Amino acid sequence: MDLEKPSREGAEPRVDLRKPPAGPPVRREPEVPGGCLAVAIRIPVRIVVLVLVVPVRMAWDALVVAGRFLNDVLFRPLGRALLWLGRAVFVWPFVGLWRYVVVPVGKALGWLGNVLVVVPLVWLYRYVLTPVGHAIAWVARGVGAAFGWVYAHLLTPVGHAVMWGLKGLGAVLAAIGVGVYTVVAWLVRYLVVVPAVWLYTWVLAPVGRAILWCGEGLVWLVRMIVTGVGIALYWIARILLVLPALALRRWVLTPVGRVLAVVGREILDALGHAWRIAGHISLAVGRFLGTLFRWIFVEPVRWVYRSVLTPVGHVVRDTVLRPAAEAARSVGRANRQALAAARETVRQARADVRRMLFGEPRRPQPLDRREPSGREARTLGSSTTALTKD
Repeated sequence: MDLEKPSREGAEPRVDLRKPPAGPPVRREPEVPGGCLAVAIRIPVRIVVLVLVVPVRMAWDALVVAGRFLNDVLFRPLGRALLWLGRAVFVWPFVGLWRYVVVPVGKALGWLGNVLVVVPLVWLYRYVLTPVGHAIAWVARGVGAAFGWVYAHLLTPVGHAVMWGLKGLGAVLAAIGVGVYTVVAWLVRYLVVVPAVWLYTWVLAPVGRAILWCGEGLVWLVRMIVTGVGIALYWIARILLVLPALALRRWVLTPVGRVLAVVGREILDALGHAWRIAGHISLAVGRFLGTLFRWIFVEPVRWVYRSVLTPVGHVVRDTVLRPAAEAARSVGRANRQALAAARETVRQARADVRRMLFGEPRRPQPLDRREPSGREARTLGSSTTALTKD
C-alpha cells in the first residue's frame, strides 16, 4: 500500500517513510572547463608556482612589517620634528616680522601719505580747481549761447536756400537719367537679349543634349568595365588570400589559442592559490617570530618596568617631584600676587597723576525727566498719581 496516496477524499497525504529526509543543498564546486589538458597541467603548475611564490610573499610581508615599524618609530616623529623646526625657522619669524614690523610701518606710511598727499590734494581740488572749473563752465555756456544765436539766425536760412537749389537740380538730373535709361534698355533688349535667347534655344540646347547623351553612354560603358574587373579581382583575392587565411585561423590558430588560454588560466589560478597559501604560511611564521620576540624581549622588559622601575618611580615622585612641584606652585602664587599688587599700585599712581594734571572728571548731570521717580511715579487706575494725589 502506498503511504503517499490518501485513504479518503479530502484527507492530507502521508509522508513516505521509505525516502530519506531532504537535507540542506550541497554546494558544488563550479566545473572548470578545459578537460583532461587542464587537469594534467593544474597540479604541476600549482606546485612550481607555490615554490616560487612563498619566498616572494614572505619577503613582501617582511618589508610591509619593516615599513610600518619604521613609519611609526622613525619617519612620523622625524616628520613632526622637521615640521616644528620648519615652523620655528621659517614661519614664526615671518609672522613676527609681519605683525611687529611691516604692519606698524605700513600704518605709519599710510598716515604720512594721508597727511602729505591726500589732504593737500583735497584742499587743491576744493579751493582751487573747483572755482576755476566753475569759471570755465560759465565762459563755455556764454560761448555756446552765442554760437546758438549764429546758427539759428544765420546758418539755418542759408542752409535752407542751398537745399532748395539742390533739390531742383536733382529733379532735372533725374528726368535726364530716366530718358537715357529707357533708350539704353530698349537697345540692349533688341540688340543683345533677343539674339542670345534665339541662339540658346535653337543652337546651344540641342548641341548640349547630344553631348550629354554621348557622355551618359560613355559613363555606362566605363562602369560595366570597372564592375567586371572588380568582380574578377574580388574572386581572385578571395581564393588566394581569404580562404587560406580562414583555414589557417580555423585549423591552426584557434586550437593553439585554446591551448594557450587553458595554460594561462591555470597559471593565473595557480598564482592566486599560491599567493593565498603563502600568506597563511607567512602569517604563521610572523606569529611564531612575534611570540618568540615577546617571550625573549618584551616580557622581561615588562617585568623590569613593573617590578623595578615603577616602585622606584613612585618613591622618586613622592619624595622629590611632589615637594618640588608644591614649592614651584607656592613661588608662582607669590609672584602672581606681587605682580598684581604692583599693577594695582601703578594704576593708582596713574589715576593720581591724571587727577593732579587734569582735575576731577566731570560727572554726568542727572536729566530733568518729566516723569516723577520712585514712589511718585505715575500709575494707572490709582489715586496716588502725581496729577490726582491730594
